[in-house]
Amino acid sequence: MGECNNAEYIEINEVVSSSRANNDGKLSLLPLVFLIFYEVSGGPFGVEDTVQAAGPLLALVGFLVFPIIWSVPEALITAELGTMFPENSGYVVWVSSALGPYWGFQQGWVKWLSGVIDNALYPVLFLDYLKSGVPALGGGLPRVIAVIGITLVLTYMNYRGLTIVGWVAVLLGILSILPFVVMGLISIPKLWPTRWLVMDVHSVDWNLYLNTLFWNLNYWDSISTLVGEVRNPKKTLPKALFYAVILVVLSYFFPLLVGTGAVPLERNLWTDGYFSDIAKILGGVWLRWWIQGAAALSNMGTFVAEMSSDSFQLLGMAERGMLPAFFAKRSRHGTPLVGILLSASGVLLLSWMSFQEIVAAENFLYCFGMILEFMAFVRLRIKFPNASRPFKIPGGTIGAILLCMPPTILVCVVLAFSTVKVMVISLAAVAIGLVMQPCLKHIEKKKWLKFSISPDLPDIHRDNGTLLH
Repeated sequence: MGECNNAEYIEINEVVSSSRANNDGKLSLLPLVFLIFYEVSGGPFGVEDTVQAAGPLLALVGFLVFPIIWSVPEALITAELGTMFPENSGYVVWVSSALGPYWGFQQGWVKWLSGVIDNALYPVLFLDYLKSGVPALGGGLPRVIAVIGITLVLTYMNYRGLTIVGWVAVLLGILSILPFVVMGLISIPKLWPTRWLVMDVHSVDWNLYLNTLFWNLNYWDSISTLVGEVRNPKKTLPKALFYAVILVVLSYFFPLLVGTGAVPLERNLWTDGYFSDIAKILGGVWLRWWIQGAAALSNMGTFVAEMSSDSFQLLGMAERGMLPAFFAKRSRHGTPLVGILLSASGVLLLSWMSFQEIVAAENFLYCFGMILEFMAFVRLRIKFPNASRPFKIPGGTIGAILLCMPPTILVCVVLAFSTVKVMVISLAAVAIGLVMQPCLKHIEKKKWLKFSISPDLPDIHRDNGTLLH
């Protein structure tokens, strides 16, 4: 994915306090791969809307081309900056180092908010897959109780520790992918390759198509807020991102290839939960229940992975003095207790929204954060060319700019297709962050709450284009 940088640079020391100085309880390669898989994907649950929006051909092409334009650049940037700043504040410290603490806070705010909005999807998707078998879960009090119950159980899993979450992600990942392998084998006699070529440009819903692609292939940078919990992150993170890109693309493309090629096309039926109906057509009720069970496991894995990143991000911001010190408090299991509770509360408040509304809202906020991230990546290359970069994307500053151009254009296109309602709500959320940071600084100045910077974190200074400890 890039090059290991062996030149002589001034080191940014490894973070000690944000995890433990030894490797006990830290994440190894395989759990990290599956945590990234769940941060980004979790399997093909939720990709169905691309077929409804644009037909089989554009859906298949989208999941091959979009990763090249978006996922690979984002993963490369995460690998470089994540190994350059191996701490739990992740993209927040990237932007702070490049653009200043004010914009670092804005990055933290919009990314945390988009992450919580994103996490509100998974109880919704979980129940959408089960409602065909259990109609009572389609609405009303049973659905509300189910959402609350799912959120509480998975929140407790996060509380128990990141190592548990990592290995649970491995198990859930294998179990959620397996039924699609079986469905693919069953479908072979029924595949009609001509069905893959169906396309009608005049009937494409570009807003739904782009938002669904974007949602299913973003959040590669979310793992940066867990880098302080990774064993030997300077080597482990780039490898994990490389393997995760391959796993994610295959987990989308193969089921779409099967579903669109083995079943006659009815575009209006292609919405979240439709893979379970395809499973019933191809294999019977037993396969439908297996797919529904896999969807449940996948949403569990995605939920716990996303909540881990969101809560550890708040812990990292508190260790940097951006949030009150109580956000840095860890439970006896080493997990960020306040961050977990706050993230869970946000999920419960937002889970009443529909699938499409949630996707559109979190995409808009995520785009805002990615623009700051691309700016920070290029600026760090210009301002600090001699900083330690254990993993460095080749091409110099010009290469960094060229790498950011395609995803930046894509971000602008996604924003342009946003509805007025989504744009207004999202801009209001951004405005809250613009006001919140000065308010927190005022609270700190008045000493109404305690703020502190962890003494074991790198104290970054600017000196002749280097980053010093």
